[in-house]
Amino acid sequence: MALDKIIDQAFAPAAQAIARGDIPGAVLGLVTADGQRAVRWRGRAQIVPDEENLSRETWFDLASLTKVIFTTTAILKLVEAGRIGLDDALVTVIPDLRQYDMNAAERRLTFRQCLAHQTHLPAVEPLYTYGQDPNTLRAFILQRVWQSGPPVYSDINFMLLGIAIERITGKPLLDQPLPEGFSFRPNPQLCAATEHCTWRGRVIRGEVHDENAFALGGASGHAGLFGTIDAVLDFAHGVLDGSGLSKASLEAIRTRVSNKRNVGWEGSYAGWHGGDSCSDATIGHTGFTGTGLWVDFERGLAWSLLTNRVHLSRHKDSGILALRRATGDEVIALFDGRTRF
Repeated sequence: MALDKIIDQAFAPAAQAIARGDIPGAVLGLVTADGQRAVRWRGRAQIVPDEENLSRETWFDLASLTKVIFTTTAILKLVEAGRIGLDDALVTVIPDLRQYDMNAAERRLTFRQCLAHQTHLPAVEPLYTYGQDPNTLRAFILQRVWQSGPPVYSDINFMLLGIAIERITGKPLLDQPLPEGFSFRPNPQLCAATEHCTWRGRVIRGEVHDENAFALGGASGHAGLFGTIDAVLDFAHGVLDGSGLSKASLEAIRTRVSNKRNVGWEGSYAGWHGGDSCSDATIGHTGFTGTGLWVDFERGLAWSLLTNRVHLSRHKDSGILALRRATGDEVIALFDGRTRF
């Protein structure tokens, strides 16, 4: 079935979610390894204070898609260039990490462990409540005696990786080169709005939704990247056809480090956001604001669903998990020429 016909039907779950008022708007994009693509969109980029329609050119706060599109890719490119090794300790480029305790567990953490969330670090910490000076907060991240626990999906891992990228390149994240269609400092008028933030006292639009990334200056290794659907599909196509990463890097992001985690990405598993129809050769990632990207290497197919589901508030049931799963299952059923029901 042609991608244009597939996407018309695959967009149905998102259209229904918009009609129910679960989410303000959504854009769905598909791309194949040979470069075919299709995009559909509907709904509002903003409903408060003024209503504005969403379009194909709308920029989304990609939230934790930053982890795979920017941070993981940047680290792997540095590995490809011979600047670091995946199994090098972070202290090779951040020697002041826990500098007051040479035996601290953080000083033994490797790039691979942080990328695959195989560390003792916590999931998240409200760093923004400690102040808004980016340099002080970076120092706090490096010197904090982090409470030890079992491996969990951790923003802290990627904050450290973001600091490492800054140290290696000599440039702050805000000034890192990015492909067309991505930015850490987008034009707010082109962006989908996110939450009415009680801390900042306004509807967030064109500035990062994640409070910690905002306090760190607007960008961090875990969040801060904005992009359009076509930019995300360009990135996905580069992963699919091998033009975006070396063979070794592609092997890294496709190889399991744990039951659910690869380097940077999630691997498919029962009940995950990508749906149950994905092949075992599928990787994916999601973002808190309502974004997601999945790449099925066996089928040579990738899809991205971008929503502003936190507009106006995260404190509601947007049904995003069910929407993502239904969309993924619909995309694959149609691509395979099957009928879901």
